[in-house]
Amino acid sequence: MAQSAMSVEQLDRFLRAEFPQVFHDASGLTIEEVWHGGGRVRQSYQAEFIRPGGTISGPTMMALADFAMYVGLLASIGPVPLAVTTNLNINFLRKPAARDLIAECRLLKLGKRLAVGEVTILSEGIDEPVAHVTSTYSIPVK
Repeated sequence: MAQSAMSVEQLDRFLRAEFPQVFHDASGLTIEEVWHGGGRVRQSYQAEFIRPGGTISGPTMMALADFAMYVGLLASIGPVPLAVTTNLNINFLRKPAARDLIAECRLLKLGKRLAVGEVTILSEGIDEPVAHVTSTYSIPVK
C-alpha cells in the first residue's frame, strides 16, 4: 500500500492557511486519520446544525462529506488547492443523533484528472450510517 502524501498535521496546516473561512477552531472540524486512498474526519455537534424536526441539517452533512473527500484526496495526491468537486450525490439514510458526526472517505478511483470516492457518515457511537455519499473531484493539470 502506498504511503499517504500528507499527514494529519500537514493537512491541518494546509487547510488552515488555504481555507481559513471554513477550517478554523470554531468550525468543529477535525481530521482524525488519513491514509493513501482515504481519511476520517469529524464534525463536532453544534446546536446551530439542527433544523426543524430536530435533525442535523442536510447542508451540514453535505459539507462534511465534501470536506472528507477533499481530505482523502489530498492525503493521496498532496497539496493541490485547486482540486474541486465536480459532483456530489448524497443519500440520507436515517436521522442522525444529536452528537458528533464522523465521515470516512474511501477513494474508488484515483486518476490523473479525476478522483471518484465514497463517504460514509455516522453519528458517533452508532454503527448504522446516517448518509452515504458519492463524489467526483477534478484534479488540475500540474
